[in-house]
Amino acid sequence: MQKFTTLLGSLFAIAFLVGLATTLTRSSMIGFFDVLPVYILMAVAIFMMVYEAFFDKK
Repeated sequence: MQKFTTLLGSLFAIAFLVGLATTLTRSSMIGFFDVLPVYILMAVAIFMMVYEAFFDKK
């Protein structure tokens, strides 16, 4: 049950972060290279969240 809850919470958080990053590209005044740092930070945040949730078991 705990693994399912962790997976569900991670999927919701990932969906939120990806949605947040993609809403920046909807504006015609913002180019891809303006949003690239946001994509990089979101990828790092998602990787750290998944690593801590599933692989960092001591």
